[in-house]
Amino acid sequence: MQKLCHLFLLLAFSLPAHAALNVFACEPEWAALTQEIAGDKAGIYTATTALQDPHHIEARPSLIAKARRTDLVICTGAELETAWLPLILRESGNANIQPGRPGYLEAASVVAMREIPTRLDRADGDIHTRGNPHIQTDPRNFLPVARLLAQRLGELDTPNRAVYAERLQKFTQSWQAAITRWEKQAAPLRGLPIVVQHQGFPYLSAWLGLREVATLEPKPGVDPSAAHLTRVLADLRQQPAVMVLYAAYQNPRPSEWLAERGSLRAVALPYTVGGNAASNNLYALFNDTLQRLLAGAAR
Repeated sequence: MQKLCHLFLLLAFSLPAHAALNVFACEPEWAALTQEIAGDKAGIYTATTALQDPHHIEARPSLIAKARRTDLVICTGAELETAWLPLILRESGNANIQPGRPGYLEAASVVAMREIPTRLDRADGDIHTRGNPHIQTDPRNFLPVARLLAQRLGELDTPNRAVYAERLQKFTQSWQAAITRWEKQAAPLRGLPIVVQHQGFPYLSAWLGLREVATLEPKPGVDPSAAHLTRVLADLRQQPAVMVLYAAYQNPRPSEWLAERGSLRAVALPYTVGGNAASNNLYALFNDTLQRLLAGAAR
C-alpha cells in the first residue's frame, strides 16, 4: 500500500501543471502581453495572426468554440473588431466574457486615443468613432494595459494574484528601460517626413516624432486607385518624403509603386508580434521596427 501511494505521488508531481485561466486574445500583441504578465498561469489562444487584417476576420465556428471555453477575452476594442467579435461573443453563450463583465477587457479603454473623428459619415471610409484603434505601435500604451490586465487576472484567479502583481512589476521596470533605450536609438527619426499606406501609424508617429505628409488610401480602408497614387506622387514633388510605411499584412504594391517613382523607400513594418521572423515577442517587435525605420532613413 505504501509503495502504491508513493507511485501515485510520483505520478502527480510528474504531470504537467495546468494553467489556471484560459485567455482569448484578439490580436497577437495582447497574447504576447498576457504571456508577459501571466506566464504559465494562463493558456493563451490568439484569434488572429500578424498577417491578417484585424478589421476583417471571419467569425469561424472554431473561434466561437474557443470563446465558449475561455475565462478572459482581451481585445483592442475601439471598434477594431466590430465586424467579427460581437458575433463570437454572442454565439459563445459565455456570460462571463460579455462586455461589462470581468472576463472582457478592451485595451483601448485605458489608452489616450488619437484621431477621434469630429464627424461621423460612412462616406469618409472606415471611421472609428472612438478614435484610431492601432494603439499597439506605441510601446508606452502597453503600460496602462498591462496594469489593467494584471488587475483583471488577479480578480479572476485570486490564488495567483500575487504572481500577476510581481510579474507586472518586473515587466514595467524592464519595459520602461526598453522604451528609454528605443527612444535614444530613434533620435535620428524625429521630424522625418514619411508617407503611410493606411492610417495605421499615428501612435508610432507621435511617439517617434515622425511627420506624416501623405496617406496612400484616399479614405481609411479604401484601396488607392492609380489616379490617386499619381496625385500623391505629384504632391510629394513639392513636399518630399523619405519613406512610405506599410504593415506586414497589407498588399505592398501601392507602397512599392510610389517608392519606385518617387525616390523614397518602401518599408514594411511587422506591426505586431509575428509580423516577420524577427518579431517573435513584444521586445523583438519594437527592436525590429526601429531597425527597419533607421535603415530606411539611412539609405
